[in-house]
Amino acid sequence: MPQFDWKEKYKSKITTAEEAMKLVKSGDHIFIGTACAQPQHLVEALVEHSAHIYDAHIVHMLTMGAAPYATEKFREKFKMNSFFIADNVRDALGKGIGDYTPIFLSEIPGEFESGRIPLDVALITVTPPDVNGLCSLGVSVDIVKSAAANAKYVIAQVNSCMPRTFGDSFVNVNSIDCLVPFDKEIFEIAIPETDDVMRRIGENIARLVEDGSTIECGIGRIPQTLAEYLKDKKDLGVHTEMFSDWIVDLIECGAITCAKKTVNHGKVVASFCMGTKRLYDYINNNPFFEFYPTEYVNDSYLISQHEKMVAINVGLEIDLTGQVCSDSLGYSFYSGIGGQIDFIRGAAKSRGGKAIIAMPSTARSGEVSRIVPHLTEGAGVVTTRGDVHYVVTEYGIAYLHGKSIRERVLDLINIAHPKFRTSLIQAAKAQKYIYEDQIELDWAKVRYPVELERYDTLRDSTEIFFRPVKPNDEHELAEMLYSLSEKSVQTRYMTHTMTFPHKDVQQLTNINYQQDVAIVGVVPGPSGDEHIVAMAQYFLDPKTQAAEVAFVVHDEWQQKGMGTYLLDYICKIAKQRGVKRFFAKVMPSNKPMLAIFHNSGYKVNTTFDGEVYNISYDLTDK
Repeated sequence: MPQFDWKEKYKSKITTAEEAMKLVKSGDHIFIGTACAQPQHLVEALVEHSAHIYDAHIVHMLTMGAAPYATEKFREKFKMNSFFIADNVRDALGKGIGDYTPIFLSEIPGEFESGRIPLDVALITVTPPDVNGLCSLGVSVDIVKSAAANAKYVIAQVNSCMPRTFGDSFVNVNSIDCLVPFDKEIFEIAIPETDDVMRRIGENIARLVEDGSTIECGIGRIPQTLAEYLKDKKDLGVHTEMFSDWIVDLIECGAITCAKKTVNHGKVVASFCMGTKRLYDYINNNPFFEFYPTEYVNDSYLISQHEKMVAINVGLEIDLTGQVCSDSLGYSFYSGIGGQIDFIRGAAKSRGGKAIIAMPSTARSGEVSRIVPHLTEGAGVVTTRGDVHYVVTEYGIAYLHGKSIRERVLDLINIAHPKFRTSLIQAAKAQKYIYEDQIELDWAKVRYPVELERYDTLRDSTEIFFRPVKPNDEHELAEMLYSLSEKSVQTRYMTHTMTFPHKDVQQLTNINYQQDVAIVGVVPGPSGDEHIVAMAQYFLDPKTQAAEVAFVVHDEWQQKGMGTYLLDYICKIAKQRGVKRFFAKVMPSNKPMLAIFHNSGYKVNTTFDGEVYNISYDLTDK
């Protein structure tokens, strides 16, 4: 079969970049294609052959190539306006040469269609047309398709190096006014390096991703590192604004199958991608991937139709009430709103969905906290305190949605860098966000023992997450204690009634993790946060190295082996830390607790004083 000769068929549309630029007039609004699909040859020609052009308006989103139009030299000829600020124009904006339009990514195509953002010329990159006259937009469909549909003139750099992608990614050659053949390798984005902080963030996010989830995850160090911790997941789907090389590894290891996707079943859906040649070769003519315009991919309603939709986005800083800044550093615009809110709101309405904001706890090499008493002056709120759900740093996960200011403050301080926690607590007290008597731990000496976190399975096959108690557990612990039956209160506290006020409960949750240890058993709550269902504690006398041990298990979780597990675990912790002896007081009616002690494998000494049993045993006897 003879090879299709598109140049011969469409030779009337073929021209040079220089000739094509004659379509551009002074005052025109010129769209430039997105990201790694930026038509660099056309951009160079636009600047080089601009003698006849003045006051033209450049409109684009994220672009990865050179931006010569955004320089002082061409200030009178081109006025740049970006919907998302990339490295190539950030300096220009800082100098006042360009402009930035904050807008939800999903709403940009509507601005083009309505004419509120007029487009005279669209400069785009496409693949060579196929036998049906269809050119693929390749790695960037996003807002490019809408721009091409609404511009008066479309000038396309026809690049045979562009991968051919499927989905709603095609433009008919008859909709293109000028075809400029020019082959050039697609811009590549290096795989970002990772570090221990990113690994801990990735591990924490992965805990929130269930098998069968559909994920939105973009480009950068957090997505790339997160992928390392998703390799053991099953039947993940992808519906995302963009992706990078991380997706290839997760497909090849079998973690991403899209078999459980509710929408676009069996397909990875995105609007653009950025990565290395390996990625571009992988998606080329690969029907597993479908690219759609932004107005489809970023539609919050459509996103919400995916069950277990997990949206993972990043922030620059967050204040103690939950306001997230993602597009500026003070008065300096740094990036853009992008699709963060589109996906945050969509995932929040998804059945079983999770909306996540992730960030390292510090910036500037650890000099400043990203969790702050108030946003930096000039900083803009992208995700409001009403929209935020999960916040993740290397120090853990905070679930904020539906919580009071006091609860949010304590949750966020708990995942801040330890060296900033005291100052954050003091600032929160000054702002009356938390109680004035809130305990301030010496975080220079106190280290949360993450190594004591573990999952285990009870006798009824229920998986429980066991971890050390945290300062922000106060509310949940009080909730559990108040929900105990009268019998459970009596057997634990040896009284029929007992109150659990803030001043007492915070003593249980603010511990130094060295002299005293408390392990809680937690399960996911219906709203997405953790519910405490059990706690084991010991209180050490450093002079004798003897510790009093105590347990409490919620009534609904009794007779499942929880007490046996907690005693065994807390004994192991105590032995590793040099504790010599445990002792406890147990009421005669608490036969299950007595049985747990006597079946522990230790040589238990028991005496009865007429009211309670006094239990003691040497931890070195086993």
